[in-house]
Amino acid sequence: MDFKLDRNLIFFDIEATGLSVVRDRIIQIAMIKYFKKENKEPEELSMLINPGIPISLEAMKVHGIQPKDVANKPTFQQVAQKLFDFIGNADLAGYNSNRFDIPLLMEEFARVGFELDMSRRRTLDVQRIFYKMEPRTLKAALRYYCNEELIDAHDAMADVRATISVFKGQLEKYADVDYVDGDGNVTENPVREDMQSIHNFTNDQRFLDATQKLKVDVDGKVVFAFGKYQGKPVAETLVKDNQYYNWMLHKEFSTQVKQLIKKLVKEYEKEQKQ
Repeated sequence: MDFKLDRNLIFFDIEATGLSVVRDRIIQIAMIKYFKKENKEPEELSMLINPGIPISLEAMKVHGIQPKDVANKPTFQQVAQKLFDFIGNADLAGYNSNRFDIPLLMEEFARVGFELDMSRRRTLDVQRIFYKMEPRTLKAALRYYCNEELIDAHDAMADVRATISVFKGQLEKYADVDYVDGDGNVTENPVREDMQSIHNFTNDQRFLDATQKLKVDVDGKVVFAFGKYQGKPVAETLVKDNQYYNWMLHKEFSTQVKQLIKKLVKEYEKEQKQ
């Protein structure tokens, strides 16, 4: 089954030192790139990375990658340009990628001076389709949609291949199926060979960042979704409370949040001068 693409699409998976998108580091990344150009074969990229920090015992129990496996591997800084060029302007897809893989990758790039711009890039989270349409793990999804067993689970490339198989199975299974949410709202055929529709279906449009710190309210304003200013407009509040603005820029908020608040403050200040 071929994907109908109007832009290159990359499926990817990350194994890391732990579960924090801000503090932890990538130790393995695997990507398969599909091209919008017809008849062009997909390209693969996979590498182990020296994280420069300890790998948690919990993480090692999951993916099995030990410090000795990455001790002589390149650092993220050494491979950043290669990864950045491979990604290009492609849309990004994965399994639980919106909440973990994408924000973690953004953090890694930001540390070495690269900005992975997500503003015009679509994200397709195969897990969100699965959880919404058949609320369950990647292993269960592969068995359900493809009648296959997942071998080498938590090896990044094995997980990428399994994710692609599940995605293809979802496109076939739900091609003519409507989605009804808990409030009875109907979305007609949300899982089809239209990447924009899948992006809309698998992303909560209210939140602007993966950590769900900023959201759009019913009036279309960007407001805080946490803390003492919860529900208050972000740009106006940060301009008035410069101390809070600086606090956010220097605390452990994601790179995505910091980029967003800088942009919002800049736009607000420009509007006030007009």
